[in-house]
Amino acid sequence: MDITVIMPALDEEENIEAAISNTLKVFDDYEIIGEILVINDGSTDDTPGIVRRLSATDSRIHLIKHEAPMGIGASYWEGVDSAKGKVVTWLPGDNENDPWETLRYYKLTEHVDIVIPFVFNREVRPFFRNLLSFIYRFIINTTFLVNFNYTNGTILFRKSVLSDIGRCSYGFFFQTDILIRAIKKGYLFAEVPYKLGIRKEGVSKAISFPSLLNVVRGYLRLVKDYYFSDKDKDKNFSKDSMTSKRRNSL
Repeated sequence: MDITVIMPALDEEENIEAAISNTLKVFDDYEIIGEILVINDGSTDDTPGIVRRLSATDSRIHLIKHEAPMGIGASYWEGVDSAKGKVVTWLPGDNENDPWETLRYYKLTEHVDIVIPFVFNREVRPFFRNLLSFIYRFIINTTFLVNFNYTNGTILFRKSVLSDIGRCSYGFFFQTDILIRAIKKGYLFAEVPYKLGIRKEGVSKAISFPSLLNVVRGYLRLVKDYYFSDKDKDKNFSKDSMTSKRRNSL
Protein backbone atom coordinates (compact mmCIF):
# COMPACT_ATOMS: atom_id res chain seq x y z
CA MET A 1 0.00 0.00 0.00
CA ASP A 2 1.52 3.31 -1.11
CA ILE A 3 -0.56 5.76 0.90
CA THR A 4 -3.37 6.04 3.42
CA VAL A 5 -5.61 9.09 3.32
CA ILE A 6 -7.32 9.71 6.65
CA MET A 7 -10.58 11.61 6.20
CA PRO A 8 -12.15 12.92 9.43
CA ALA A 9 -15.82 13.82 8.99
CA LEU A 10 -18.38 15.37 11.34
CA ASP A 11 -21.81 15.99 9.82
CA GLU A 12 -20.51 16.20 6.25
CA GLU A 13 -23.33 14.47 4.35
CA GLU A 14 -23.32 17.29 1.79
CA ASN A 15 -19.58 17.00 1.08
CA ILE A 16 -18.28 13.54 1.97
CA GLU A 17 -19.20 11.76 -1.26
CA ALA A 18 -17.40 14.34 -3.40
CA ALA A 19 -14.37 14.27 -1.08
CA ILE A 20 -14.11 10.48 -1.36
CA SER A 21 -14.80 10.34 -5.11
CA ASN A 22 -12.19 13.00 -5.87
CA THR A 23 -9.56 11.20 -3.80
CA LEU A 24 -10.24 7.91 -5.58
CA LYS A 25 -9.89 9.68 -8.94
CA VAL A 26 -6.51 11.00 -7.83
CA PHE A 27 -5.37 7.48 -6.91
CA ASP A 28 -6.26 6.43 -10.46
CA ASP A 29 -4.80 9.51 -12.16
CA TYR A 30 -1.47 9.27 -10.34
CA GLU A 31 -1.39 5.45 -10.33
CA ILE A 32 -1.21 5.35 -6.53
CA ILE A 33 -2.15 2.23 -4.59
CA GLY A 34 -4.05 3.86 -1.77
CA GLU A 35 -6.85 3.60 0.74
CA ILE A 36 -9.23 6.06 2.37
CA LEU A 37 -10.02 5.75 6.07
CA VAL A 38 -13.09 7.82 6.82
CA ILE A 39 -13.28 8.59 10.52
CA ASN A 40 -16.92 9.40 11.23
CA ASP A 41 -16.49 11.52 14.35
CA GLY A 42 -19.93 11.23 15.90
CA SER A 43 -21.99 12.55 13.00
CA THR A 44 -25.72 12.88 13.58
CA ASP A 45 -26.56 13.15 9.88
CA ASP A 46 -26.22 10.53 7.10
CA THR A 47 -22.43 10.80 6.75
CA PRO A 48 -21.77 7.17 7.87
CA GLY A 49 -24.60 5.84 5.66
CA ILE A 50 -23.11 7.50 2.59
CA VAL A 51 -19.66 6.10 3.37
CA ARG A 52 -21.02 2.58 3.89
CA ARG A 53 -22.81 2.77 0.53
CA LEU A 54 -19.64 3.87 -1.23
CA SER A 55 -17.44 1.29 0.51
CA ALA A 56 -19.75 -1.49 -0.68
CA THR A 57 -18.65 -0.74 -4.24
CA ASP A 58 -14.97 0.09 -3.67
CA SER A 59 -12.67 -1.85 -1.34
CA ARG A 60 -10.34 1.14 -1.00
CA ILE A 61 -12.86 2.89 1.27
CA HIS A 62 -13.05 2.00 4.97
CA LEU A 63 -15.19 3.44 7.76
CA ILE A 64 -14.26 3.91 11.41
CA LYS A 65 -17.14 5.16 13.52
CA HIS A 66 -17.12 7.21 16.73
CA GLU A 67 -20.38 7.21 18.63
CA ALA A 68 -19.58 10.70 19.95
CA PRO A 69 -17.18 13.40 18.69
CA MET A 70 -13.60 12.81 19.87
CA GLY A 71 -11.87 15.61 17.96
CA ILE A 72 -9.90 15.88 14.76
CA GLY A 73 -6.55 14.99 16.32
CA ALA A 74 -7.95 11.86 17.95
CA SER A 75 -9.54 10.89 14.63
CA TYR A 76 -6.23 11.38 12.85
CA TRP A 77 -4.29 9.19 15.29
CA GLU A 78 -6.91 6.45 15.16
CA GLY A 79 -6.51 6.51 11.40
CA VAL A 80 -2.73 6.23 11.76
CA ASP A 81 -3.18 3.14 13.94
CA SER A 82 -5.24 1.47 11.19
CA ALA A 83 -3.26 2.75 8.20
CA LYS A 84 -1.72 0.22 5.84
CA GLY A 85 0.11 2.78 3.69
CA LYS A 86 3.80 3.52 4.07
CA VAL A 87 2.87 7.21 3.70
CA VAL A 88 0.01 8.85 5.62
CA THR A 89 -1.80 12.11 4.94
CA TRP A 90 -5.23 13.50 5.70
CA LEU A 91 -7.96 15.30 3.83
CA PRO A 92 -10.97 16.77 5.67
CA GLY A 93 -14.34 15.38 4.69
CA ASP A 94 -15.59 18.89 3.83
CA ASN A 95 -13.99 18.64 0.34
CA GLU A 96 -12.26 22.00 0.75
CA ASN A 97 -8.79 20.58 0.08
CA ASP A 98 -7.93 19.53 -3.46
CA PRO A 99 -6.52 15.96 -3.38
CA TRP A 100 -4.82 16.48 -6.77
CA GLU A 101 -2.80 19.28 -5.18
CA THR A 102 -1.73 17.27 -2.12
CA LEU A 103 -1.07 13.88 -3.69
CA ARG A 104 0.79 15.23 -6.72
CA TYR A 105 3.81 15.42 -4.39
CA TYR A 106 3.60 11.81 -3.20
CA LYS A 107 6.77 10.82 -5.09
CA LEU A 108 8.79 13.29 -3.00
CA THR A 109 8.50 10.82 -0.12
CA GLU A 110 11.08 8.72 -1.98
CA HIS A 111 13.59 11.42 -0.95
CA VAL A 112 12.28 12.98 2.28
CA ASP A 113 10.12 11.85 5.17
CA ILE A 114 7.80 14.85 5.33
CA VAL A 115 6.15 16.86 2.55
CA ILE A 116 4.59 20.12 3.79
CA PRO A 117 2.06 21.80 1.48
CA PHE A 118 1.43 25.52 1.90
CA VAL A 119 -1.47 27.49 0.43
CA PHE A 120 -0.51 29.84 -2.41
CA ASN A 121 -4.03 31.10 -3.23
CA ARG A 122 -4.84 32.54 0.17
CA GLU A 123 -7.33 34.96 -1.38
CA VAL A 124 -10.00 32.22 -1.39
CA ARG A 125 -10.19 32.50 2.40
CA PRO A 126 -11.76 35.42 4.30
CA PHE A 127 -9.47 38.20 5.55
CA PHE A 128 -10.05 37.24 9.19
CA ARG A 129 -9.05 33.62 8.55
CA ASN A 130 -5.86 34.75 6.78
CA LEU A 131 -5.08 37.15 9.62
CA LEU A 132 -5.41 34.38 12.19
CA SER A 133 -3.22 32.15 10.04
CA PHE A 134 -0.53 34.86 9.82
CA ILE A 135 -0.53 35.40 13.60
CA TYR A 136 -0.46 31.67 14.26
CA ARG A 137 2.42 31.13 11.83
CA PHE A 138 4.39 34.03 13.34
CA ILE A 139 4.00 32.62 16.85
CA ILE A 140 5.06 29.10 15.83
CA ASN A 141 8.05 30.26 13.75
CA THR A 142 9.23 32.65 16.46
CA THR A 143 8.78 30.24 19.36
CA PHE A 144 10.50 27.26 17.78
CA LEU A 145 12.99 29.11 15.54
CA VAL A 146 11.66 27.72 12.26
CA ASN A 147 10.51 29.39 9.04
CA PHE A 148 7.49 27.51 7.74
CA ASN A 149 4.96 28.92 5.30
CA TYR A 150 2.20 26.74 6.77
CA THR A 151 2.05 24.12 9.50
CA ASN A 152 -1.59 23.03 9.70
CA GLY A 153 -2.17 21.66 6.21
CA THR A 154 -2.48 18.22 4.66
CA ILE A 155 1.08 17.15 5.42
CA LEU A 156 2.41 13.86 4.06
CA PHE A 157 4.38 11.82 6.61
CA ARG A 158 6.09 8.49 6.25
CA LYS A 159 4.25 6.31 8.75
CA SER A 160 7.50 5.23 10.41
CA VAL A 161 8.08 8.87 11.42
CA LEU A 162 4.63 9.11 13.00
CA SER A 163 5.33 5.91 14.94
CA ASP A 164 8.62 7.37 16.14
CA ILE A 165 7.23 10.77 17.19
CA GLY A 166 4.11 9.44 18.89
CA ARG A 167 0.94 11.25 19.81
CA CYS A 168 0.86 14.32 22.03
CA SER A 169 -1.98 16.45 20.68
CA TYR A 170 -5.57 15.46 19.92
CA GLY A 171 -7.02 18.83 18.93
CA PHE A 172 -6.52 21.15 15.95
CA PHE A 173 -2.88 21.61 16.96
CA PHE A 174 -2.00 18.01 16.07
CA GLN A 175 -0.32 18.65 12.70
CA THR A 176 1.84 21.50 13.99
CA ASP A 177 2.75 19.41 17.02
CA ILE A 178 3.93 16.44 14.95
CA LEU A 179 5.74 18.67 12.45
CA ILE A 180 7.75 20.66 15.01
CA ARG A 181 8.74 17.54 16.95
CA ALA A 182 9.81 15.72 13.77
CA ILE A 183 11.72 18.64 12.25
CA LYS A 184 13.52 19.46 15.50
CA LYS A 185 14.57 15.82 15.71
CA GLY A 186 16.15 16.18 12.28
CA TYR A 187 13.82 14.40 9.84
CA LEU A 188 14.19 15.57 6.24
CA PHE A 189 11.34 17.57 4.74
CA ALA A 190 10.26 19.57 1.69
CA GLU A 191 7.80 22.46 1.43
CA VAL A 192 5.58 22.58 -1.66
CA PRO A 193 2.83 24.94 -2.89
CA TYR A 194 -0.75 23.76 -3.18
CA LYS A 195 -4.04 25.31 -4.16
CA LEU A 196 -6.91 25.42 -1.71
CA GLY A 197 -10.46 24.86 -2.91
CA ILE A 198 -13.60 26.66 -1.75
CA ARG A 199 -15.95 24.92 0.64
CA LYS A 200 -19.24 24.50 -1.20
CA GLU A 201 -21.56 23.36 1.60
CA GLY A 202 -21.71 23.70 5.38
CA VAL A 203 -19.55 25.69 7.79
CA SER A 204 -15.94 25.05 8.77
CA LYS A 205 -15.45 23.78 12.33
CA ALA A 206 -11.81 24.90 12.51
CA ILE A 207 -12.52 28.37 13.93
CA SER A 208 -14.38 28.00 17.22
CA PHE A 209 -13.65 28.73 20.86
CA PRO A 210 -13.15 25.04 21.81
CA SER A 211 -10.77 24.46 18.89
CA LEU A 212 -8.76 27.61 19.71
CA LEU A 213 -8.57 26.54 23.35
CA ASN A 214 -7.22 23.15 22.25
CA VAL A 215 -4.61 24.90 20.12
CA VAL A 216 -3.43 26.96 23.09
CA ARG A 217 -3.17 23.86 25.27
CA GLY A 218 -1.25 21.99 22.59
CA TYR A 219 1.10 24.92 22.06
CA LEU A 220 1.90 25.21 25.77
CA ARG A 221 2.52 21.47 26.03
CA LEU A 222 4.89 21.60 23.06
CA VAL A 223 6.77 24.56 24.57
CA LYS A 224 7.16 22.64 27.84
CA ASP A 225 8.38 19.49 26.08
CA TYR A 226 10.77 21.35 23.80
CA TYR A 227 12.34 23.77 26.25
CA PHE A 228 11.89 22.19 29.67
CA SER A 229 12.10 18.41 29.29
CA ASP A 230 14.18 15.70 27.63
CA LYS A 231 11.15 14.12 25.97
CA ASP A 232 12.12 15.01 22.39
CA LYS A 233 15.91 14.98 22.76
CA ASP A 234 16.39 11.47 21.31
CA LYS A 235 18.12 11.88 17.92
CA ASN A 236 17.80 8.27 16.75
CA PHE A 237 15.77 8.08 13.53
CA SER A 238 13.33 5.39 12.51
CA LYS A 239 15.32 2.81 10.54
CA ASP A 240 12.63 2.86 7.83
CA SER A 241 12.86 6.61 7.36
CA MET A 242 14.48 8.25 4.34
CA THR A 243 16.50 10.36 6.78
CA SER A 244 18.10 7.25 8.28
CA LYS A 245 18.72 5.66 4.87
CA ARG A 246 20.28 8.79 3.40
CA ARG A 247 22.47 9.39 6.45
CA ASN A 248 23.67 5.79 6.41
CA SER A 249 24.56 6.08 2.73
CA LEU A 250 27.05 8.90 3.36
